[in-house]
Amino acid sequence: MATKLRVLVLVCSTRPNALGPSIGRWLTDTLTRSAGLLDADLELRAIGDLDLPFLDEEEHPSTALPQHDHTRRWSRIVNKADGFVFVTPEYNHGMPATLKNALDYLGPEWAWKPVGFVSYGHTSSGTRAVQHAKQVVTALRLVPLGATVALKVADAFQDSCPTRDARHAAAAQDLLAELVRVARALTPMREREFAASSPGPVTGSYTRRLGPDDAAEVTVLQRCCWMDEAIDNNTLSIPALHESPAEVRDWLGTWHATGLWRDGRLLGMVRTRKSGTDLHVGRLGVAPDLRGAGTGRWLLRQAEAAGADCERIVLSTGAASHRNLSLYRRQGYVPLPDADDGAVVRLAKSTEGAG
Repeated sequence: MATKLRVLVLVCSTRPNALGPSIGRWLTDTLTRSAGLLDADLELRAIGDLDLPFLDEEEHPSTALPQHDHTRRWSRIVNKADGFVFVTPEYNHGMPATLKNALDYLGPEWAWKPVGFVSYGHTSSGTRAVQHAKQVVTALRLVPLGATVALKVADAFQDSCPTRDARHAAAAQDLLAELVRVARALTPMREREFAASSPGPVTGSYTRRLGPDDAAEVTVLQRCCWMDEAIDNNTLSIPALHESPAEVRDWLGTWHATGLWRDGRLLGMVRTRKSGTDLHVGRLGVAPDLRGAGTGRWLLRQAEAAGADCERIVLSTGAASHRNLSLYRRQGYVPLPDADDGAVVRLAKSTEGAG
């Protein structure tokens, strides 16, 4: 199962009565079905709606330390996207100043993401704007696609709207297909950018908070991790083995879950939630091929750090899960005497001993 890709379709012209908005709507309408088949979501936005003045940040964009609200909003939008399609006219053999300005505002948010172009114009169908833009996006470590859509105003429009030309629709389908392939191929490069700021215990790994969009990867990891516990405890009645991606998505929205990643692969995870003076820890899992190397212990310590203002940390495991019980006891956990139902053992420790 693959996480859905977010594709930002950005209309770049801000000129009144420009053709860009109608092209953006035509493009997203044309690609909606294909996007669904490719596990991609299209988000249509216009530069004119971003309220970006000419670049007014004191810090260099490479620092990723914006001071203004409009920059922070733009940064969040670009950060969430896995790829881009710029709908751009050609002005005097180049791209609009609005697009150049929007690009210049940010730095690392663009890195290792594909970008495709839908251009429009007169003599050259906007292709010179695309060539101009490719020089700039490459410097930002965006990866320009080979596939493009070029619309000649005299031939491709009727009453200021794109005509339903099968050639243009086919070109748009090819652009989206290539963008999705390249975005997935670049995933390890994008993920690696996090390793320096949140390094994990495995070489090249890093941690980040898991969210609902990670439900597919979490579902797969749970099925791998909890099968051994099912065998040890002689039961398949373990929620982690049966939860659907939709159910996983639901709890990812309410628990604070941390994932350990490397090259786009989810290696391990743990979740926490506070209840009164207790910190509840659960779903501590490590990919089977990484067990025995201290990864689970490292993730447990990351989870325990969230309980600094709690009185105790509580977790549970199967009564026959001897490896888990041994790990937890070595970390200072003791069984709760009144909480053993015969199948599950609940354990706790004071936060004074956590760390």
